[in-house]
Amino acid sequence: MPMRTYLLTILLALAVPVAAQAQSADLVLCDRVAADPSDPDKPADVKGVSEVASSDVATAIKFCRQAAPSSRRAMFALGRAYAANRQTAEAIAAWRKAADKGSSAAMVELGVLYGTGSGVAKDEAQARKLFEKAAQAGNPRGVSNLAAVGGAGGAVPADPAQARVLLSKSAETNAEAQYQLGLMLSEGTGGAKDDVAARTLFEKAAAQNHPGALERMGAFAQEGRGGAKDKDAAKAYYERAAALGDEDAKAALERLRCPYAIKDKQGKLVTTLCF
Repeated sequence: MPMRTYLLTILLALAVPVAAQAQSADLVLCDRVAADPSDPDKPADVKGVSEVASSDVATAIKFCRQAAPSSRRAMFALGRAYAANRQTAEAIAAWRKAADKGSSAAMVELGVLYGTGSGVAKDEAQARKLFEKAAQAGNPRGVSNLAAVGGAGGAVPADPAQARVLLSKSAETNAEAQYQLGLMLSEGTGGAKDDVAARTLFEKAAAQNHPGALERMGAFAQEGRGGAKDKDAAKAYYERAAALGDEDAKAALERLRCPYAIKDKQGKLVTTLCF
């Protein structure tokens, strides 16, 4: 084989894995700054972020856009990045493409937009259809949102009890379902209130680094709900949730740091005493 042909063969052989690595790197970087913790498409080893940080928006848009053509998860994350940048039209377009490819997380986001009339004409029937499709795919948020808006055509009232049944099936393995069902049990939605069972579910989801479940475990440990009261454990849970971007956990940590509020005669906050 002539030397020139040999070198060309080697270069072509190397080009494929290099391109594949570049594409993989785009998805890795997209996941790092824009993956949704509740997205069923998200691999277990990807933590995700509750919100795309303003400092990460440009990075998220760049790498998620590059990974999106071959990954519906990246397309959905691209929509999150656009939404964080207040580019509503672009976010909707990305979520529609992701939903067309089968992303149940994108279906839920679109359903929320149609249900609230944010960026699109309000259409409760369309919202219900999207939630129903997401629920059928096993998306826990799709299940809980469908329960909130009711059944097909609006003829069936919202059925939180049925949502509990559906979530129970997913909660065997899915962290988001564990979290959603835990919320229903802790609030007495769709059935009896059960703090012990709720805490167990939050604990399972927290073990999978679910930000909301970590925050709830912090609150339950702090208050002694459904189990032992443990301020040190509460702080540790809050810190883990805050590190993942949970705003409620950040606020809880600030309250732990500054527990005493000084108010004026009208009851307005003047200052806080911190440690």
